[in-house]
Amino acid sequence: MRIAILNWSNRRFGGTGTYLSTVMPALRRAGHQIALLHEVDMPSEHPVLPIPDSASAWSVSTLGLDRAVDGLREWQPDLLYAHGLLEPSVEGHALDVAPAVFFAHDYYGTCISGQKTFNRPVVTPCNRTFGWQCLAQYYPRRCGGLSPITMVQHFRRQRDRLGLLERYQAIVTHSAHMQQEYVKHGFTPTRVYNASCGSALNGSAQSCASPARAADQAWRLLFVGRMDRLKGGSELLHALPAVARQLRRPLHLTFAGDGPQRTAWESLASDVGRREPGIQVAFRGWVGQETIEDLYAHSDLLVLPSLWPEPLALVGLEAGRHRVPAVAYDVGGISDWLESGVNGVLAPGDPPTVEGLADAIVAVLRDPRTHATLCHGAGRRSDEFSFDQHLRLLLQVFDEVVQ
Repeated sequence: MRIAILNWSNRRFGGTGTYLSTVMPALRRAGHQIALLHEVDMPSEHPVLPIPDSASAWSVSTLGLDRAVDGLREWQPDLLYAHGLLEPSVEGHALDVAPAVFFAHDYYGTCISGQKTFNRPVVTPCNRTFGWQCLAQYYPRRCGGLSPITMVQHFRRQRDRLGLLERYQAIVTHSAHMQQEYVKHGFTPTRVYNASCGSALNGSAQSCASPARAADQAWRLLFVGRMDRLKGGSELLHALPAVARQLRRPLHLTFAGDGPQRTAWESLASDVGRREPGIQVAFRGWVGQETIEDLYAHSDLLVLPSLWPEPLALVGLEAGRHRVPAVAYDVGGISDWLESGVNGVLAPGDPPTVEGLADAIVAVLRDPRTHATLCHGAGRRSDEFSFDQHLRLLLQVFDEVVQ
């Protein structure tokens, strides 16, 4: 099969870039030909997607829209596999070329800001159906910025995206939450597939070793992800003093990632450390996969304090390979893989609170026997989500669309 990937960037950036860096080689190994149409070559500091030198690729920013789409058409793809474009006009022209499948990595076409979150009076996930009524909520609930021009521009873009999704033969999601999101927006359930996606690194790694450590050693907590306000790093740092007091044990938290909130979080971490000497916080920045694997292997708990409704949060399943349990707010698709008492604890998510997060962390770490049980549960749950299974389901969808 000749499969053309459509994506806004040709770089490995964010969750979409990570996914494409895994699925594109997998599709080639399965015997399919791959090409790529993208809009821009950025962010330039990130590596390019794994496209062989012999594969065709078209850049809209370099060639212009007409030449890029003409090149795509001349390649004669059997299928387009789309992952989100910046401009609906580019998407509309590309969809004239071949049957298409869309992968919904996020709230594409179903939210003005794409964050699906109210920021006032408190940060709370939004479960509204997208429409003109969202304009009335935009300012009172602080769904985005303060510019009315930007609000209208974003609304029109998302409206156009939602309309273009009608032209796809299938929509693929990676969680029941995201599947329901698109069914709620009027798409026939038989056209929206939940192809649950686990780590491409198959098999469980070594068991979490923390229960065998001395009782006075620090519990090792880990945060992995972009340092954005809605990722909840501030809430996690504010929760640490209450956790330390209840556990009566030192805590060591590692942040792996970067983003606009890093400076603010580092300042807050310094304040927490001065008030609570038993709490240590380290900021590692963006690190490679090998370092991430090492951090998993030497952590006792992954904390996912996302305030916005994460479509899935694959990082929890990746940590589970190392039998590291997780704590997260019960938002979005996280409950697809995280079950309280099985592989971690869900904190209440409507709304998310510092107190709820602290209680969830304590529930995992208070009793070493409970922690050991959750470690084993994390490994079992991670094994239930495999990338190979995702690929099989994906190819079944492709075959149905092409036939």
